[in-house]
Amino acid sequence: MQVSTDRQGGTDDQGTSNLSSLCRVGGIAAFVLIVYSLATMVQMVVLGGQPTTAAEAFNLLQHNKSVGLLRLDLPTAVVMPLYYLLFLGLYEALRRVNGARVLLSTVLVFGGLTMLLATPGALSMLALSNHYATATSDAVRAQLLAAGEAVMAADMWHGTGAILGGVLVQCGAVLVCCVMLRGGIFSKATAWLGIVMHSLDLLHIVGGLFVPILGVILMATAGPLYPIWLFMVGRRLLKLGGGKIEAILL
Repeated sequence: MQVSTDRQGGTDDQGTSNLSSLCRVGGIAAFVLIVYSLATMVQMVVLGGQPTTAAEAFNLLQHNKSVGLLRLDLPTAVVMPLYYLLFLGLYEALRRVNGARVLLSTVLVFGGLTMLLATPGALSMLALSNHYATATSDAVRAQLLAAGEAVMAADMWHGTGAILGGVLVQCGAVLVCCVMLRGGIFSKATAWLGIVMHSLDLLHIVGGLFVPILGVILMATAGPLYPIWLFMVGRRLLKLGGGKIEAILL
């Protein structure tokens, strides 16, 4: 009997350790994403948004490579994998509340993120820009511009795979926020803010296909909510993980 008790205790300790580690990692990812979100807002105001044509993108990359890569959303491609860690932490925190729904939401988010990350982006444009700069004929430059337009049409904001990936991510995020409403692990304010924010972003993705100005308005409404929601989620995950960082943030 003593051996059985010891084994059970070891299993519980291991489960607690896994919970702490995954929640802590998810919480840290949330706070890094806050920095990224705020930096992106500043960048949009100071440097501007994505170039509208391949010629503009090539010109940016040739005259100021750093600014060009920023405006072509290279930081987004670098930081976006942190959402894997964030939703892994949310899965661990909520799986005892409703394991099936949380698993489904995690699969949706992971699948959507993978589709988004698989789309061409800033580095593809950089390679084309380098070839464009060394091209020796107008015909070759015209071909490279056409290739650049194709890359921009298939990037993480415009391509079919990217749009479907974004829909999957937002659907998974809304679902996990619905699970947050139960179990008492996250506050209802956190859950409802997430539901509203991710629903707005979902409508921005879908509605923007048919009414572009509506997509812009919805994105502008949802965007400022992300740092607030990420702070609330990250702080709670760090608290669940027992991380020392959490004490600094409270």
